[in-house]
Amino acid sequence: MGKDYIKRIFEAGEYLYDNYGVKVVLLENYNMDLAHLIVSGVDVWLNTPERYREASGTSGMKAALNGVLNFSVLDGWWLEGYRMNPLAGWAIGPDDSNPNDPRVSNDWTIDSNAIYDILENEIIPTHMNHDQWLLMSKNAISLAAYFNTHRMIEEYAEKAYKLKRQKPWKYVE
Repeated sequence: MGKDYIKRIFEAGEYLYDNYGVKVVLLENYNMDLAHLIVSGVDVWLNTPERYREASGTSGMKAALNGVLNFSVLDGWWLEGYRMNPLAGWAIGPDDSNPNDPRVSNDWTIDSNAIYDILENEIIPTHMNHDQWLLMSKNAISLAAYFNTHRMIEEYAEKAYKLKRQKPWKYVE
C-alpha cells in the first residue's frame, strides 16, 4: 500500500508540473541528517494540515528550534504555541480550538485567502526588515525551547498529581 501511495503522489506531481509548473519532490531515505540540511535552509515553515488532524507538529517545533518562523493553521502544537507567543510566526485562518465554532471549517478558501494575505502583507514586509525578522526568530527559538520532553513530563505531573511548575521561557525583546 505504501508503494502505491508514493506512486500516486509521484503521478500527482507530474500533473502539477505539466499543468501548473509546480515541482513536487520526494526525498528517498529521509533521515535526521537530511532533515538537518532541510530545516537549516528554511525561513518560514508552512504547515497546512486538515484541521483537527495534526498529530502534534514536531516538524514545526524542530524548525522553530532552528529559528524558523512557523506559518500554520492553529492545530497541533501551534495552537498552544501561537497563543503563548505570536511573535514566533503567523496563524492561518481562525482559531481551531472549538470544532463547533461555525467560523471554523475545512473550507480551503478561507485558509488560501489567509495564506496569500498574510504572505503579502505580513511575512514579506517582515522578511525585508532584518531586525524584526531576527526578533521573531529569537522568539521562535525561545518558544520552541518550552516544547520539550521535560515540559511534557512536568505538565503530566501537574495534571495527574497537582504539582505546580514554573514556566522556563519568556518573550524576547
